[in-house]
Amino acid sequence: MTSDLRQCALHLFDKAVEAADPAIALRRALAAHPLPQPDGQLHVIAIGKAAPAMLREALAHLDGAVPALAITHYENDMDVPGAEVIRAAHPVPDAAGLRAGQELISRLSSLGPQDAVAVLVSGGGSALVPAPVEGVTLEDKAEVNRLLLGAGLDIVRMNLVRQQLSRLKGGGLSRQAAPAPVTAYILSDVIGDDLRAIASGPTVGPIGTRAEARAVLQEAGVWEACPASVRAHLSAEAPTPETPAAQNHLIGSNRKSLEAMLAAAEGGTARIVSDALEGDVDDAAQQVLRAAAAAPKGTPQALIFGGETTVTLRGDGRGGRNQELALRVALSAGNFDLPANWLFLSGGTDGRDGPTDAAGGIVGPGTAAAIGAEAQALLANNDSFEALRRADALLMTGATGTNVADVQVFLIGAD
Repeated sequence: MTSDLRQCALHLFDKAVEAADPAIALRRALAAHPLPQPDGQLHVIAIGKAAPAMLREALAHLDGAVPALAITHYENDMDVPGAEVIRAAHPVPDAAGLRAGQELISRLSSLGPQDAVAVLVSGGGSALVPAPVEGVTLEDKAEVNRLLLGAGLDIVRMNLVRQQLSRLKGGGLSRQAAPAPVTAYILSDVIGDDLRAIASGPTVGPIGTRAEARAVLQEAGVWEACPASVRAHLSAEAPTPETPAAQNHLIGSNRKSLEAMLAAAEGGTARIVSDALEGDVDDAAQQVLRAAAAAPKGTPQALIFGGETTVTLRGDGRGGRNQELALRVALSAGNFDLPANWLFLSGGTDGRDGPTDAAGGIVGPGTAAAIGAEAQALLANNDSFEALRRADALLMTGATGTNVADVQVFLIGAD
């Protein structure tokens, strides 16, 4: 492990992203599960932050042109020869995403049993392809999304709600494509790899029912704040639609990225402490610091974590769960028995954390002092971006073209 902890942390983060390379992951999967070869027409659809890279790889395995569509976020500027690429907003849906959803449904609705659909799914797909149910507008869905993001809910509960408001989520894509069979290749950004939750499960049955979605919103205390159209839809009794069975193949995950970090951590002791760092971001920060304080003293250490924490919004600042986790570690480190030489990195493997252009944060013993006297006030306002900016502690990578949730590493240097 290099004596330059910052360079070491950045190297390990790069290895995590590299292990989640969507093209390599899909290439490996296609060797075992080739693309369908229907009697009719194969349609290839890619949805998510890794959509262009996955679609490029898929098309390289086909002879001749096929109808192909990629739907990704604005920051992903990769083009795909022979395919249409639509870019939309994330994490809050916008009009471009609505048009993308309409285009996708239009393509799927014309298919017959002689055709087939190959769907390439990656994280972020839930927000990128909004297709509201009848009576619910895009603005209504965006407001629900905003409320969900601010309520500190985990991804599974958020997607349970989103699925009930969409024509494409929760198996909706498979239902729209019927009777054409669907094969999906899925890059997971969800801890535990629940296929129903990844991009809100477009090729998998729904997580729950309308009643359960209603209960989630009520328990989160945001039901009354939801638009009237949303409350009306979720209050109406309706049977859960049957979802045609799809062939779903998991091709990459957060755990694989953690294992790549572990393999790259040389010159000291390294271990994966947790591959499920979830829940409230403050609790996660305490968990990280307890593990660091308990680590053997006197030798270099790399403590590796992966997961997806949640932030409860109490202010109007800017930031994301990785930035706030890093900030909380920096501000609470003095309460733990830590060595003098340490560094903590928390980053989203997609290169973007919340509604900012940062991937996360990199903090150490001097970060709190560098932020200054307003550190706690900035934290209370959920303004982790500004706090870390003042300390030159932002992790800036640009869009990576992949997404397998978040990774963290706590490094302890030699005495």
